[in-house]
Amino acid sequence: MPVDEAIQIKGNSILGFSEAAGGTESVKAIDPSTGNEIEPPFVGATSAEVETAAALAQTAFLSYSKKSGAQRAEFLDEIASQIEALGDTLTQRAVQETGLPEARIKGETGRTTGQLRLFANVAAEGSWAQPRIDTAIPDRAPLPKPDIRSMQRPVGPVVVFAASNFPLAFSTAGGDTASALAAGCPVIVKAHSSHSGTAELVARAIQKAAQQTEMPDGVFSLLFGGGRSVGSALVSHPAIKAVGFTGSTAGGTALMKIASERSEPIPVYAEMGSVNPVILLPQALAIRAGTIASGLHVSATMGVGQFCTNPGIVFIKKSPEGDAFIEDFVHKMKETAPQVMLNATIRNAYCDGVNHLENNSRVTTHVANAEKGSDGACLGTTTVFEVNGSTFLNDESLSHEIFGPGTTLVRWTDKSELIRLLENFVGQLTGTLHATGEDISEYSEVVSILERKVGRIVYNSFPTGVEVCHSMVHGGPFPATSDGRSTSVGTHAITRFTRLIAYQDSPQSLLPQELKDGNPLGVSRLEDGALQNPKR
Repeated sequence: MPVDEAIQIKGNSILGFSEAAGGTESVKAIDPSTGNEIEPPFVGATSAEVETAAALAQTAFLSYSKKSGAQRAEFLDEIASQIEALGDTLTQRAVQETGLPEARIKGETGRTTGQLRLFANVAAEGSWAQPRIDTAIPDRAPLPKPDIRSMQRPVGPVVVFAASNFPLAFSTAGGDTASALAAGCPVIVKAHSSHSGTAELVARAIQKAAQQTEMPDGVFSLLFGGGRSVGSALVSHPAIKAVGFTGSTAGGTALMKIASERSEPIPVYAEMGSVNPVILLPQALAIRAGTIASGLHVSATMGVGQFCTNPGIVFIKKSPEGDAFIEDFVHKMKETAPQVMLNATIRNAYCDGVNHLENNSRVTTHVANAEKGSDGACLGTTTVFEVNGSTFLNDESLSHEIFGPGTTLVRWTDKSELIRLLENFVGQLTGTLHATGEDISEYSEVVSILERKVGRIVYNSFPTGVEVCHSMVHGGPFPATSDGRSTSVGTHAITRFTRLIAYQDSPQSLLPQELKDGNPLGVSRLEDGALQNPKR
């Protein structure tokens, strides 16, 4: 499908319904398969352009926050349609900028448009806002009871930092943007330098959707530039009321610090990383070792290991069955060809992490990183390491995330050591348990530990692949995320960008539609303690 002239890549920041490129510094995207630069250069936003984007968003919030759920849904649906209209232009640019295969990009495009339409449905339906009504009892003794009504309301303009490893689903129009727009919050996206052209194409699609659905100017902006300049300035700006971030622990904690030191501190919802422990219990391993090894291999190498749910650490009991499993898994990893990683920064960090393990005399290297010195293509090779439980417990560095296709196998001797190993973990996005009914009965403490340590427990499967649905939780205790009570995937994500407001003895004319007598929107709501669901 031919691309409209209005959505050609120019290298300019998008400021509401306008664009700008007033900065003096620019950066080109890099093709990670060759190391070559890709035209055009992307001009970093100036401080004045940051100010303009924030001011536009602040003004847009006054009207956008009052748009009905149906109007927001129309906007989100139109964004999805405009992204689909980009067709092969978007696919080929994303492939070129990331080195990801075409099938992956097309699948991620579908996930992105699916998320937008899911949140459109949520916005239109309305019960996500949790409306509650307690009607007045004027003659109650000893004091009358007032009429009190409450619901979630949008918090204000939101800054979203695009992720390096998901150029679409966790970036310009990804889950953070979709959920914030559904809640009624204007969004400013800080583009990721690794896929700037992809970001601009999607941003122009959003801009066009906003104009066609008559949304206010400033409901969406996209800024290019460095995280330490543009990103920090956005988080510091008083117009910004919340932040969504997917990236490194260092990046997330830096934003949290900036946000907490403002005169008005704001929440930062940061998804920062995880090693996603996998526990193989004895009976499951004895019965289906081959199946588990094959599944683990696929999960560990999917996307060249560049998923935040990559299974980085696997706990295996010391036993003949465990030895046989490792031999099988190591063989599969050795046979896996090197693949292009997303960018040189990620590849170099992966190599540094691998080198740390290879140089540790108490760690056994089963599969070494053969691409440490390669130039040009950002190739990543599989690695497998083995360490005993006591060493793992006494060396905190062994539990650090190594972002890439590497796996560390930890051998435990008995249940008490396994319990100590798991208790020693900090917060994670996921915890995976391969177990039979007999295993679960014998190791019931493991499930209790996982409930305290992770955001999603996976049984007899693997953590890669995050289903976008109402019940999904993609979060976890710190440091996996900045706030373990939240999720960045699934419809619960919308409440990150809202706050509760109560209306006491309010005139009907001043109430949101969701709280008015007669329930004009027909939403599910709590009325005098009883759940009312008129659509059933």
